[in-house]
Amino acid sequence: MFHKFVLFCLCCWGLTGVFGDSVSLMEGDSVTLNTDLTEIHEDDDILWKFGAEKSQIAKIKIKKQIFCTSDVPDGRFRDRLKLDNQTGSLNITNITTEHTGLYELEISGAKKSLKTFSVSVYGEYKAGTGNVCSKMPMSCRVSNHEI
Repeated sequence: MFHKFVLFCLCCWGLTGVFGDSVSLMEGDSVTLNTDLTEIHEDDDILWKFGAEKSQIAKIKIKKQIFCTSDVPDGRFRDRLKLDNQTGSLNITNITTEHTGLYELEISGAKKSLKTFSVSVYGEYKAGTGNVCSKMPMSCRVSNHEI
């Protein structure tokens, strides 16, 4: 019995934070995915990825003076991404259901870390369509992984 309890505790401990921050939004909202940095150091590289394919959507390389956002092939992020050059946080404006998914933040430099965000976007109720979604408050669960 004791061994089952220890195994259960280890499984729960190992899964805590696997999915990182969870954010729920309505279409049209904006969200900032925070790095939790107050400033980016000269040796830090920041990379933002989206989706199961882990498509690169933003990066900062201080030494090479690279600060850029990029779209995915289907164009869903066109003119919606803003990168904070001081903290590396990513802002997504006028969000739609197409932006639902996993976002991955990778910070490398003196210390490496990985942070994931699960973003859920809900549509608004449209009379006569049968689509009903209630407005949900933004909620977050924090999880950081050092590599």
